[in-house]
Amino acid sequence: MQDVLRPRHGELDLKALDRTFTLRANEGFLNIVAAPLVTTILKEAPRVRLRFAPKPDKDALPLREGQLDLEIGVRGTSAPEIRSRLLFRDMFVGVARVGHVLFLDEDISIARYAACGHVATSRRGTFRGPVDDALEQLGYQRTVSVVVPGFPDALEIVRQSDLVTHVPRSCLAGFSKADAAISRLRLFQLPVKTPEIAISAMWHPRLDADPAHRWLRDTVQTVCREVLAC
Repeated sequence: MQDVLRPRHGELDLKALDRTFTLRANEGFLNIVAAPLVTTILKEAPRVRLRFAPKPDKDALPLREGQLDLEIGVRGTSAPEIRSRLLFRDMFVGVARVGHVLFLDEDISIARYAACGHVATSRRGTFRGPVDDALEQLGYQRTVSVVVPGFPDALEIVRQSDLVTHVPRSCLAGFSKADAAISRLRLFQLPVKTPEIAISAMWHPRLDADPAHRWLRDTVQTVCREVLAC
C-alpha cells in the first residue's frame, strides 16, 4: 500500500510513455493554452496522446469515475475530495470595438456602461452574471442582448457590432498586437468590481502518486505560467 501511495521519482521514461490523457477545459482556455501545451508535451513524450473533452458543466462525476485525468477551471464545491492546484489568477476586463461611443469620453462611468447593449457568456444560457450583481448593488441594470456559450464568440460579435462584453483578461493572451481581430477591439477597466477568477487544475486523489500524471500536472502549470506570464 505504501508503494502505491508514495510518489516515485526517477522511474518515468517520457520517451517511452505510451498513454492517453483526457483533459476538460472551456473553449477560452483551449484557445490560449492548447497549442503550446500540445507542443511541449509531444516534444517531451512523443507517444502520449491528448484528448480535450467539452466542458458543459462543473460536474465532478467524470473525475470520480476516471473519465477525465485533469480538469481545468474554477474550483467547484460539489466534490470535497477532489485535489486542485492553482494555475493562475484572472480578472474580467471590458471589451468594445475601436470607435465605440463608449470611448468618446475616457471616463467610462457606471451609467454609460450600463446603458450599452451587452453580450453575455454562459454555458447554461443565463442572462445574469457577476457584473449584473455588481451593478444591482449600485442601483443599475444593464441590457443583455445576446448570450453565447464561449468568450471567443462574444469577442467576435463585439468586434462587428455596437455591443460590449467582458471576458477574462487571459482570453486575449492568444492574440498578438498585430492580429487583425484584436486590433479592432479595445479593452477597458470595468467601472464595477467583480470577483477575481482563480483557475485551477483538478484531479482525483487516486492519481496523486502516479508519476505520469504528476508530470502532466507540472507541465500544464509550467505552460500556463509561460503563456500568461504569471
